[in-house]
Amino acid sequence: MLTFVIRRLLQSVGVMLTVAFISFSLFQFVGDPVNNMLGQEATVEDRENLRERLGLNDAIPIQFFRFVSNAMQGDFGISYRMARPVNEVIMERLPATLELAIVSGTAALLLGISLGVYTALKRDGWLSNSIMTLSLIGVSLPTFVIGILLIYLFAVELQWLPSFGRGETIQITENWQTGLLTESGLKSLILPSITLGLFQLTLIMRLVRAEMLEVLRTDYIKFARARGLSQRAIHFHHALKNTLLPVITITGLQLGSIIAFAIITETVFQWPGVGLLFITAIQFVDIPIMSAYLVLIALIFVIINLVVDLLYFVVDPRLRVERSPGH
Repeated sequence: MLTFVIRRLLQSVGVMLTVAFISFSLFQFVGDPVNNMLGQEATVEDRENLRERLGLNDAIPIQFFRFVSNAMQGDFGISYRMARPVNEVIMERLPATLELAIVSGTAALLLGISLGVYTALKRDGWLSNSIMTLSLIGVSLPTFVIGILLIYLFAVELQWLPSFGRGETIQITENWQTGLLTESGLKSLILPSITLGLFQLTLIMRLVRAEMLEVLRTDYIKFARARGLSQRAIHFHHALKNTLLPVITITGLQLGSIIAFAIITETVFQWPGVGLLFITAIQFVDIPIMSAYLVLIALIFVIINLVVDLLYFVVDPRLRVERSPGH
């Protein structure tokens, strides 16, 4: 177990260093930070002084080492556009993205597993077939198209829900505002969360259904029926437990992608999260914001992937047997 964890940690460090190098490269090849901060009318002396203060005259390896050291402390410099520390800007926007991702991911996970099990057990029923047909929408349509359709139907035609923004928020801590405790905040969350979670929901549902059908055809399920076990015990104790083993990996990665792919949803609904902040940073070539976002998303994926690997190791006893001495 310890060897497995250490190996995964070393792999995670390698991934983060690679992403850090890509983020650092933005400073070298995308725009000139001096021009972005001082403008075209600055004198040569002003430019040289600023380059010296930013450490841009140092060797590339020294700059990269300083970038990694600062990133490990959460310091990504000053935003070119807002002239504020990047970590402060990220912390202001991060709660909105996390709330959207948590609500979308939780709904996708619970509904995806439930509908997947139902469509597997009732695969010949008309409701099951209808659910599978409707699931093609979530798989086939792009996220921005789904968002626009929902806005047109529920915000423009029916006027039930707001089409943009986060609604009214309440200050919980110094850096955390939430809209989950207000009526307008909850209403504003409905359409973006459906848009963001629909693809993950349909993917999880179809995966659970396929795995469930395969498990139900195995010999040990037939043996369980021959022993006279109840259908409930067979389906939810034996079949579902083994169905969820391969689902863990896919589900973990999909939950990570919810945060990464929130860019599209936040842009469509003007949701004030880090995804929309990243799009704005691209428009204004705000390299510190772009670099911080890339590192943040990579860190989230690495943590989720590490947790998924550990869960898979704990849930599946075959992995422990394969790695134990003498086997």
